[in-house]
Amino acid sequence: MSVSTADYASSVPIAWCPGCGNFAILNAVKKSLSELDLPPDRVVICTGIGQAPKLPHYLRVNTFNGLHGREIASAIGIKLAANDLTVIVHAGEGGAYGEGGNHFLHAIRRNMDLTVVVHDNLNYALTKGQASPTTPAGTVKRLQPEGVASQPLNPLALAISQSCSFVGQGTSARADLLAGLLKAAIRHRGFSLVHILQTCPSWDRIHTPQFYKEHCYELGEDYDPQDRDAALRLVMTPEDRHPLGILYLEERPLYNESALHEIEQPLRGRLVEPETADQVLKQLAAKTK
Repeated sequence: MSVSTADYASSVPIAWCPGCGNFAILNAVKKSLSELDLPPDRVVICTGIGQAPKLPHYLRVNTFNGLHGREIASAIGIKLAANDLTVIVHAGEGGAYGEGGNHFLHAIRRNMDLTVVVHDNLNYALTKGQASPTTPAGTVKRLQPEGVASQPLNPLALAISQSCSFVGQGTSARADLLAGLLKAAIRHRGFSLVHILQTCPSWDRIHTPQFYKEHCYELGEDYDPQDRDAALRLVMTPEDRHPLGILYLEERPLYNESALHEIEQPLRGRLVEPETADQVLKQLAAKTK
């Protein structure tokens, strides 16, 4: 029985601002999951706090809402315990690259079999538009009236330099391309990063849908995503040109399999004797006194 976008429909009222790029991202997520024929009960989306983490509230899937910046850590635990599930992270650039930057780096290093989708609207939109790790230097924000002093983080260059096994970029202004990119990322065996250039009509009047349509370009068939040097040069180009598509691919062993190579079934399927669990809990309780 095939899965349709209607199977992912939720009755929860959407609380995003009118015109938010998250609407297009939500539609692209529904389309990608349904075209992959993934039943909703086999999908887990991990989130933290923010506008992007609201996305699974508007989907009928398994959801784990955790602390801000700890989305990837939660997803790692779930994937290690249940490696037969499709585990996806949705985070803003603040949660993924700021508060959660350490988890981001080490998940790449280990090559966890996860898909991390980062909604980058260049600001902390939930808390009134403060500068985020990717806000361009010189941008005037409410807390930076003289302009942002720090240079922005380049997450694509960072990921590629650390041999992230899948690095892709899309934009909420091109939802048609985004759905295909999400499908490829979810299919990929290994750590997949999908960086989304997202519009924010409330706190960013410069990076509009029209801006991204004019300043983004789709990679051609002649582009080789397995050439790391070429990929790094690509993402180090001036900020007014943004490539869309799969930027980098590398086949690497999965942490899930190399660390748990002797386990043939998900950890959650291993039975634990109640007496053993009770003994462990008593030992932990004694240590905390």
